[in-house]
Amino acid sequence: MPELPEVETVRKTLQEFLPGLTIEHVRVSLPRIIKYPEVEEFVHVIKGRSFREICRRGKYLLVRLSGNYSLVIHLRMTGQLRYANPDDAMPKHTHVIFELSDGKELRYTDMRQFGTMYLAPDQDIEQVSGMHKLGWEPLEDFPLEGFRELLSRRSTKIKNLLLDQRLVAGIGNIYADESLFAAGVHPERAANTLKSEEVECLHAELIKILQKGVAMRGTSFSDYVDGLGKSGEFQHQLNVYGREGEPCKLCGAMIVRRKIAGRSAHICPWCQTEEA
Repeated sequence: MPELPEVETVRKTLQEFLPGLTIEHVRVSLPRIIKYPEVEEFVHVIKGRSFREICRRGKYLLVRLSGNYSLVIHLRMTGQLRYANPDDAMPKHTHVIFELSDGKELRYTDMRQFGTMYLAPDQDIEQVSGMHKLGWEPLEDFPLEGFRELLSRRSTKIKNLLLDQRLVAGIGNIYADESLFAAGVHPERAANTLKSEEVECLHAELIKILQKGVAMRGTSFSDYVDGLGKSGEFQHQLNVYGREGEPCKLCGAMIVRRKIAGRSAHICPWCQTEEA
């Protein structure tokens, strides 16, 4: 699933091209992608609106439109949003096409078909499923003392806590695993067992690794591409994620993968100790 750096990279790409353009027509071939309103109303309301700004909240793209409307897009597992020429090869599983005033198209492609779109007045977007529950933005508003207090009150495994979008928005498996490794924290540690210096280190590493992920335009394994269909580069910097059975770059121990609450966690058993 695209995480904060991937969604931010798509946002930055589209921000270069879309503001000022008008949506002249919309084609929807998979109606269930449009969660609100009904497809016919969605097409009617969005047609003729211009792009104001492309924003992000957690893993959501917020496409601000004229007339104080917003298109909220969640890419989920395999969603892709591409700015393309009409004569470019049409990717399989392209479900929504926005025809634009510059003669180009904004195409939404989704092999697994889990992505969602909502169209609503700006003042109502907090009613979009999950939006009103989002926690801190780790690259904008992520206070160390607030994070420290939160962890001190939770006996939840730290990996599960980092994945909870209600606490910190935008972090998924890749960046949680990489940040925990960088901080030397085992993902199964209870959050309230982390020492003060471990909390401070984890907080700093989360910010640093997310920033690096954005700078390297995200992590591409199979499905993720940016708004122009280009892959990211952060996969070449991974220390643990996706490296099961390979030697740790720091100590040489074999990276292992465990299931934690149904999610994979990649761990160096030497660099990340289980004991507080």
